Amino acid sequence: QVQLVESGGGLVQAGGSLRLSCVASGRSLSSYTIGWFRQAPGKEREFVATIVWTGVGTYYADFVKGRFIIARDNAKNTVYLQMNSMAPEDTTIYYCAAAYQVMISVRNRTRYDYWGQGTQVTVSS
Repeated sequence: QVQLVESGGGLVQAGGSLRLSCVASGRSLSSYTIGWFRQAPGKEREFVATIVWTGVGTYYADFVKGRFIIARDNAKNTVYLQMNSMAPEDTTIYYCAAAYQVMISVRNRTRYDYWGQGTQVTVSS
């Protein structure tokens, strides 16, 4: 079992930055592909970014390319999502998720077995 806890959400003005953290316990994250997803009320959970367990591959949704950066620190069992140039449409709950040694279809939320509780991000205009 892997337990994931997100933190770092909050209120930021448009154009500002936030860094989300996803800390794991129970097992080492080094063998897990970690993804960030977000879900607005009444909408499906959508892919934001992921970093493959090998640490080599990173993938982003088109709407965050050039603005968000995902990175991992296996020594701290933590994955980060640095969010820059934020816009009001980025307002929603962000979730991290873990998938054991997955390297394909990493944008598909059904590939992930473990999920955190989410952290609220609000971007004011």
